[in-house]
Amino acid sequence: MAGIGLFKIFDPKVRRHLIADEGEVVIDEVRHHWVVFFVPMLEVALAAALLVTMLLLSLNAAGVVLFLVLLLLGHAFWRFLTEHRDRFVVTNMRVMRIRGVFSQRVATTPIARILDITLEKPWIGRFMGYGHFIFESAAQDQGFREIRFVSRPDERDLTIQRVIQRTGLRASASVDTVVVSDEDSDDDGTGPIGMDPATEVTAGPVASSHHHAPTRATSKSIFNSDRANWTDGHPDD
Repeated sequence: MAGIGLFKIFDPKVRRHLIADEGEVVIDEVRHHWVVFFVPMLEVALAAALLVTMLLLSLNAAGVVLFLVLLLLGHAFWRFLTEHRDRFVVTNMRVMRIRGVFSQRVATTPIARILDITLEKPWIGRFMGYGHFIFESAAQDQGFREIRFVSRPDERDLTIQRVIQRTGLRASASVDTVVVSDEDSDDDGTGPIGMDPATEVTAGPVASSHHHAPTRATSKSIFNSDRANWTDGHPDD
């Protein structure tokens, strides 16, 4: 439990970088595979072995060994922090890479800008369960060119592909909505705004020339789109 608490203390606190008011959520937070901690663990084991040998050495020699032990432990702890705080984060809007121990660097790019992804799995990576991601896009200039030692690489690749596809579908749906809205507009470019090419406009009442009961008739102005002008009278004229 104490080890878990120590890990949380040195966590990069990914949630604080999310745009919560826009509904951004973490889809996947990618940590390095445990193999990156192999060298620090060897350094710790070597330091422990040197501590044991100090009991058999003279005082002067023990001082030199103690210096080597502290050097190994310090380097191992630094490597641990560097790898532990290096995170690749996939959200429903973008991808982020957060890294750094004392000073922190946060690189972000919209998920739609990721175009090509190459997944490399060396033979030892296939055996131990890790792979390397190579992104071919404008994002590579911001630190996304290569993400190494990713655990469960096949699952992570599918996750990223799903998010990219869903983002593309949402973008397509937005464009379709705009196009439909434009087609439903009343202005078709052939006449005054809000008027169809053959729309009839009432000019005013005139007297009827027929002999039966008097009725109220109207003269009409027709916009003929073929002749591109206005004519008075009936459409049959």
